[in-house]
Amino acid sequence: NTDSAVGQLITTQPQRSPRAPAATGISERKREFVLHSLHFCMYVLVSFPHMCDLILYMTVRLGLMCGLYDRQRYVLGDSAMHQMAQSSVFLSGMGGMGVEIAKNIVLAGVKAVTLHDTKQCETWDLGSNFFIRKEDVLSQRRRVEAVCPHVAELNPYVHVDMSFSALDDNTDLGFLRRYQCVILTEARLSLQKRVNEFCHSQQPPIRFISCDVYGICARVFCDFGEEFEVFDPTGEEPKEVFIQSITQDNPGMVTCMDNQPHGLQTGQSVVFREVGGMVELNGTSRQVSVLSSHSFAIGDTSQLQPYTHGGFFVMVKTPKMYRFETLERQLCEPRVLTPDFSKPEAPLQIHAGMLALDTFQEQHSRLPNTGSQEQSELYCFPHFITAKAATHCLTNDCMHTGVITLYSLFLSSVTPSSQASVNTELVRCLSRTARGALPPLAAAVGGLASQEVLKAITGKFAPLQQWFYLDAIEVVKPLQPLSAEEFSPRGDRYDGLRACIGDSLCLQLHKLRVFMVGCGAIGCEMLKNFALLGIGLAKSSGEVGIYSLCIYLSVHHRPRPHRKATSYTAAEATHDINPDLQVEAHLNKVCPATENIYNDSFYSSLNIVVTALDNVEARRYVDSRCVSNQRPLLDSGTMGTKGHTEIIVPNLTESYNSHRDPPEEEIPFCTLKSFPSVIEHTIQWARDKFESAFVHKPSMYNSFWQTHSSAEVVLQRMQAGESLEGSFQVMKLLSRQPTQWEQCVAVARLKFEKYFKRKALQLLHSFPLDTRLKDGSLFWQSPKRPPTPLEFDLKDSLHFAFIVSTARLFAGIYNIPYSERDLSEEAITRILADVKIPEYRPSEKVKTDETARKPDQIKMPLSSEEERDAITHLEQAIATDRVTPERLRMSPLQFEKDDDSNGHMDFVASASSLRAIMYSIEPADRLKTKRIAGKIIPAIATATAAVAGLVALELIKVVGGFGFESHKNCFFNLAIPVVVLTEPAAVKQTLIRNNIYYTIWDCWTVFGHEDFTLSDFMNAVREKYGIEPTMVVHGVKMLYVPVMPGHSKRLKLTMHKLIKPSVDRRYVDLTVSFAPEADGDEDLPGPPVRYYFSPDGETP
Repeated sequence: NTDSAVGQLITTQPQRSPRAPAATGISERKREFVLHSLHFCMYVLVSFPHMCDLILYMTVRLGLMCGLYDRQRYVLGDSAMHQMAQSSVFLSGMGGMGVEIAKNIVLAGVKAVTLHDTKQCETWDLGSNFFIRKEDVLSQRRRVEAVCPHVAELNPYVHVDMSFSALDDNTDLGFLRRYQCVILTEARLSLQKRVNEFCHSQQPPIRFISCDVYGICARVFCDFGEEFEVFDPTGEEPKEVFIQSITQDNPGMVTCMDNQPHGLQTGQSVVFREVGGMVELNGTSRQVSVLSSHSFAIGDTSQLQPYTHGGFFVMVKTPKMYRFETLERQLCEPRVLTPDFSKPEAPLQIHAGMLALDTFQEQHSRLPNTGSQEQSELYCFPHFITAKAATHCLTNDCMHTGVITLYSLFLSSVTPSSQASVNTELVRCLSRTARGALPPLAAAVGGLASQEVLKAITGKFAPLQQWFYLDAIEVVKPLQPLSAEEFSPRGDRYDGLRACIGDSLCLQLHKLRVFMVGCGAIGCEMLKNFALLGIGLAKSSGEVGIYSLCIYLSVHHRPRPHRKATSYTAAEATHDINPDLQVEAHLNKVCPATENIYNDSFYSSLNIVVTALDNVEARRYVDSRCVSNQRPLLDSGTMGTKGHTEIIVPNLTESYNSHRDPPEEEIPFCTLKSFPSVIEHTIQWARDKFESAFVHKPSMYNSFWQTHSSAEVVLQRMQAGESLEGSFQVMKLLSRQPTQWEQCVAVARLKFEKYFKRKALQLLHSFPLDTRLKDGSLFWQSPKRPPTPLEFDLKDSLHFAFIVSTARLFAGIYNIPYSERDLSEEAITRILADVKIPEYRPSEKVKTDETARKPDQIKMPLSSEEERDAITHLEQAIATDRVTPERLRMSPLQFEKDDDSNGHMDFVASASSLRAIMYSIEPADRLKTKRIAGKIIPAIATATAAVAGLVALELIKVVGGFGFESHKNCFFNLAIPVVVLTEPAAVKQTLIRNNIYYTIWDCWTVFGHEDFTLSDFMNAVREKYGIEPTMVVHGVKMLYVPVMPGHSKRLKLTMHKLIKPSVDRRYVDLTVSFAPEADGDEDLPGPPVRYYFSPDGETP
């Protein structure tokens, strides 16, 4: 049946138009074909086990075909992806943490996951588990039965099954041997130790991870065995760094060209290539000893030949071995990761506190009751028990009573070398909230734990050694004075959250009006957290507004039957998690052009703005609107395993625009045009060629003929000596316009000759290999590489790919039909046999000025010869009846990297690789080329979940009106791993003079009327704020500058006449400078002054 279904899908493909050999994007039919193929693979896998490796490979390739893993591949690489596809994972516990991990690892693409849980769905679960629905609670389904179908739906290439058998001290653990990684959540400590010992003792060891979240505290523990080899500890792509000099010494010192930082650490190794003079180094690996940021030593070079010129080095990735101890040993001497250096003792304090909770559970088979007096002390040991005895008690599940709290004793037992102080506030908050649930905390720590799972089964990235603790005590600290009634359950889905933050704050979240800009991966994770927190409930007049321009991404990774705007799909998916949410989807771009929609009234109706954007400029714009309207902003972003969060609160912190990253260095035009040295240069060159030939020129052509509709009129004006912008380029395109597929192939062949042979011949003619500069040094030395002309060979797959893709793109812009048969090697060979290649004649003009700009960035006057040529081209076209409406219209392309059927990436990949070969640069594979050409930001679900969770935690603090010290920005890199929590930058006060200060959040106001003059405005500012204005500017328009001629007369003009506001404009923000204290000093800056055109601030 599977065979016939696949065959039917192949034979019943719909007829395609002559112009479009393949459909755009991944069609539903193609996706269906992939799924049928996957089912067939599974059938063969079961029936013919000896074909396991082949079928496994096919399964992974099918996943890559469907584009499911595209952005993750840039993070992990194909090797790790294939390793994951061979790995099975056992995950126990389907609470908030467990379901987060399940989501992330299934999305990552492991081979199989077994979900285990023994509990039934409760109302409480609705507030922490986004896959449990109200009907699951009413029907008393098992949690794992409710969750499993939703998890399986996330990724059709992962086999997901479930188990609800007992897992306890009497269970035979032999079944775990079929898994490569075991994860326990919501498990008793005694069971964790037993399972860990079993996993650690296996050969090879089964990787073990345990995770828990108790109210405001969460932990992760990892044990990957006695020896765990990591083939790539950092995941950073090695850079090629060019060499300035190498000394002939012991040790020899390498200096980087132009003091470029090498990014190395002592003990790492580098390999040398293309070194001149000291040729013995080429191809060899040397261990480095760092001397400075741009120099390092490489051992004895005194016996080598003297260095003369050129060369570069690349860091060699060397595997690293990590050693792990069992949970039993790590309880007393834990190795912890410290996320917040403002409280370095916190991890050990939480470690002790959570162990006390573990022991409480062992004794009482429950956690402390919410709001009960058990929060004050987690039971006691006799005062005479030693640290060793305390550990023994913990190990053997003993309980005693006495005067030293269990927490204090555990703290002393786990910190024998560095006694951390007892944090009674932490213990009180931990035990009081232990039964509660903070969904954002589970999301944040679940993201980190999921990344550890992927490390465990792939050997990619440095593993956690061995504990990670994260607390959200800042969320509950200000709430301690509240009565116990605030935290008591009400029998609804928010009881877990209420146990942590109280009922009043829950109600504030329900009433919240949030505007989320962007709805990609981070936005979808954010909405999941909003749904669990109950943000924006309809019955409480709350709302979540989401904006997105993406049109194909499915929300929460759920397949949809048709392409749909992300924001709409997001609204539906969020409503599934929490039907009470009020979610409104927007498709308008948030930018100056839509300020009539997203105006001040709109922002004034909001409580908070959240950005989930992927570009800086959009962030800066939204930030400026938030500052202008005094609204808090929560920003976040990821790049692969790295992530950041930034909290911006009015009058407390700096804004996003308060700091600016250095601009990206642009590749010099001369380098792109003639002297590429690294693969990034050739890829950008190919991308520029695409833009020039298939986007810019067709657009310019269309624009010209839309402006000048008659060719005859254009000819008359040109013959009369009138210069028409773009006329030469347009006539050139018109004269060379192909009309048949064969001509498109011929054009592609001529382009190959121009790009990859004649360019090299021209450069070598102008600068022979022995050319020397004025100082006697060789012209062709690093980073300049001499080119090698390429001879066309149709049997070379790269040459063939360039011809076909280029011809297809030309056919596309000129609206020329072609068939599948036209793309065959036989047809292309036949056409090329008739193509005549003109004789090459070198030119004497070659640009090497690195300050030169691209031609489209400057306007060049036409020469008389070019004008004559343009006239001749047009005369010939009119005479031969080639000026028809069809031929005066082209079809510009838009670069689309994700559609493999359109030929765009075929052109860029083949052109880039051919240019790289021409310059002796190692070509990049298609995946890397796509990332660079498409400016793709690598992404992985683990980092996305982590940033969304951290942002949602900060949102709770903002809603609660917590002080500056409560807020945290975060930067993390899950690959290393490192997590750094810091205070946000405090808002700066700027002194104007005479104790008059202002901040970025200040905005002075002046209310005017129809007859309000500029003089009235300046007097009003002086009287209201006690300082004399000297200059007034509106945007780029200077309203009043005393030194400008005629500006003194403007003082009598009305503000209406000077500004000329639109009818519906209520106010303008003016930049005002103030008089300095002493004559001759510069004018003083101040805050913006908002001038309202009417006394009441309403529209006049």
